[in-house]
Amino acid sequence: MRKVMVFNHISLDGYFVDAKGDMSFAQNTKPDTEWDAYVSGNAAGGGTLVFGRITYEMMAGFWPTPAAAAAMPAVAETMNNSPKVVFSKTLDKVDWKNTKLVKADPVGEIRRMKKEPGNDMIIFGSGTIVSQLAQNGLINEYVIIVDPVVLGKGRTMFAGIKENLRLNLVDTRAFKNGNVLLRYMPA
Repeated sequence: MRKVMVFNHISLDGYFVDAKGDMSFAQNTKPDTEWDAYVSGNAAGGGTLVFGRITYEMMAGFWPTPAAAAAMPAVAETMNNSPKVVFSKTLDKVDWKNTKLVKADPVGEIRRMKKEPGNDMIIFGSGTIVSQLAQNGLINEYVIIVDPVVLGKGRTMFAGIKENLRLNLVDTRAFKNGNVLLRYMPA
């Protein structure tokens, strides 16, 4: 059975986007070769990338560009060549290479996709989808990068969760740039 993993950055005060819906706080400005190696190695893992419309539009607007290829060639290659699924009721088409548009209910569709053969699925951003899948027990792993920034306002990726979501911490890692990786699995 395929697994679903969430990979998201959050601020110290728990937001994955700021008050304007922007995630650029996660673009670390402190040089850190260990962090860069982690990001490049993580990108090589493959899998089906899962997005909501907003995150898809942001990612599709950056990763296929020459700037992305110059800044992070290994990550750009993986992002562009990986299979992708975008959940949206408002998009009519998707143009990013290897992307499938799904207008169906994310919970039902992910439940169906988990039963199919194939690579695991990784959700980036997409807080609405994360909260829907989390409250339905469909997420197998949460990798959360805590960035050393306080946003003051924003949105959590768990907005709308109706019941406590108990998780077990299975790994931590601190980087010199101040980022801290926390890896959780459902309790």
